[in-house]
Parts: sequence; structure tokens; C-alpha cells
Amino acid sequence: MCAQQQPDPPADPTSGPPTEAGGRTVLDDRDVARALTRISHEILERNKGAHDLVLLGIPSRGVPLARRVAERIAAVEGYDVPVGSLDVTMYRDDLRLKPARALLPTEIPPGGVDGKVVVLVDDVLFSGRTIRAALDALNDVGRPSAVRLAVLVDRGHRELPIRADFVGKNLPTSLVERVRLRIAEIDGVDDVVIQGEGSDG
Repeated sequence: MCAQQQPDPPADPTSGPPTEAGGRTVLDDRDVARALTRISHEILERNKGAHDLVLLGIPSRGVPLARRVAERIAAVEGYDVPVGSLDVTMYRDDLRLKPARALLPTEIPPGGVDGKVVVLVDDVLFSGRTIRAALDALNDVGRPSAVRLAVLVDRGHRELPIRADFVGKNLPTSLVERVRLRIAEIDGVDDVVIQGEGSDG
């Protein structure tokens, strides 16, 4: 999957004020809001409107992000894009390597995904393995006409040939750093923080 538009220039992972939990805030609530607005407009431009779109958030934080994108699209187009969720737990290739995970909801909107343009929405794109699992999960629920990927943050270090179509912020990181994204609906605040080596500037 290839992006049609260039996202913002890469953020400087050493910028931003320190947080109480340590690390550096690289996106605050206003940055997150702007990034989601930009993603929403890029989706509309790429799709030439909102019809035939379905947004599927990847739990847990991808789901509220998908809902916010849908709200922004509705504000522009006056059309409510169907929003659902797609749990990828049982499709991950690391199940045997990690402790058992709780299953999260998969909710496919009425009308399904057959023949639709499905936009998968996730918070942070890293190795690409979550998205590979999402594509497998999506294959079991229908046959879209096209699948796109929107992520709030792309931190690099891909292990699979997967690329987002819509990116809020490219955020270069090292493998020893941790990107922590918090969403108001789950965490009470919107921000993105880098923790670990190099986060103290």
C-alpha cells in the first residue's frame, strides 16, 4: 500500500517538554487533533468523497481514532461513514511467544465490507505485523474492493513490506525507545510520548 500524499516532516524525537512519567512529549492534544483532521481530508481526497467507505479501527486505540476520523468526514461531507472494529488477536504470528491475550471486539457495520473501500485505522505503525494480522482477519469477514491504512504515528522499523496510505506523523525512533500514545477516550488525555534512550534530549 502506498501513500499518495506526503505527511508532515518527521518530528524531532528529542523535542517537546518532559512528562511526569519521563520521556518527551512529541505530540500534544492539538497536534493529535490536527493530524486526524489532515488524515480525514486525505482519505476524502483519495476516495473522491465518503461513499463506499468503511472505517475499521484496530483495538484498542485504533477504534476511537477511527470514530474521530468518521466525525471529521461527516462534518465535511454530511455523510456518516460506517465505523467498526477489527480484532486481530487470533491472527497474530506471535501468539505462541507471548502470554494469552484477551479477545477484543470485532464489530462489522451493517452492510458489511464487500465491495467497499475499507480504511484500517491504527495508532502506531511499527513492525507491520499487526497490520498483516488485520489483513488476515479482514479476509475472513468479507471482500473489500480496496484496503487502505491510516495511522496516527509511523515510528519505522518495519519487518514486513507494509506502508501506510495516510500518516499523521512520521516519528523516527530507535529500537530501544518506546512510543506511548494516549487517547482521551481510554486514557483521559491525547498525547504521544517517547520514552527510553535518547528521550531526554
